[in-house]
Amino acid sequence: MMYQKLVVPIDHGNRNMKTEDAIFTSGLVESECEPALGDSLYYAGHYYSLSGQRIPYMRDKTADERFFILTLFAIAMEADRRRISNDAVLQVELPVGLPPRHFGALYQKFGDYFRRAEEIQFWYKKIPYRIRIEEVAVFPQDYAAAMTVYTKISGFSKVLTVDIGGFTLDYLLIRESRPDLSVCESLEMGVITLYNRIISRISSEYDVLLEETDIDSIIREKRTDYEERIKKTVLEMTDTYVNDVLGALRERGLDLKTGCVVFIGGGASLLKRFLEASDRIGRSIFVEDIYANAKGYGLLYQIQKRGR
Repeated sequence: MMYQKLVVPIDHGNRNMKTEDAIFTSGLVESECEPALGDSLYYAGHYYSLSGQRIPYMRDKTADERFFILTLFAIAMEADRRRISNDAVLQVELPVGLPPRHFGALYQKFGDYFRRAEEIQFWYKKIPYRIRIEEVAVFPQDYAAAMTVYTKISGFSKVLTVDIGGFTLDYLLIRESRPDLSVCESLEMGVITLYNRIISRISSEYDVLLEETDIDSIIREKRTDYEERIKKTVLEMTDTYVNDVLGALRERGLDLKTGCVVFIGGGASLLKRFLEASDRIGRSIFVEDIYANAKGYGLLYQIQKRGR
């Protein structure tokens, strides 16, 4: 029997699944029959296809098997990308992560969710895979992303990470290069709240139906066909939203003018010019690599293994 080790860091996002090199929507469709189109995965008597319709927000992703199935997709994609022979039994090591706010309560459960005593067999793109999940390591999200820019932040005694996602805004304080899980929170202030406000107001005031992609284009100052008054309203509301976010952080006793603030996530990237223009923030760094959390899990896992 031939064995092959495979380390696959995975970021299990509510909107997207990410490895260090691949991204796909956190959504799937189950069927009893093999789908006619797309690259399906066959596991435990069922066929699964990836879907552009994401799974509704789940604080605890271990509630059912869907995120485990998505993990099998990620493992198969990585094995395929690295051209690993499907004749080998893959000894998989999974560095994964959780939002800092939920880390203490869920990290053991999340790790156990992926650990399976038995060998796992499945087919992806009609190719058979046999895997054993040998090890699972769980790390705080955002801290992991910050580690990808460690050389830029190592000189600061205090670093505040602010992850602006679609559904939530998560923050975590890092002291002397270590996460302080007593200073972290998850606020329901992701950019989707901004989108909803804008869509509602533009619809009521101008009888125009904006989509999220339209809003992104206006915020990024890309060419659009919308009237100037609509664009002006969108930008004003975006500026107000950014001020609300910074005000909420300040209300929680977080000083954004000392140390360094590390902005993470697609929302932070979208709002970068508004954040950079604010006089409420001192030194800031933007982590715009969408794979940063997965890469950070990989880095922390390597450090952990070297320390054994």
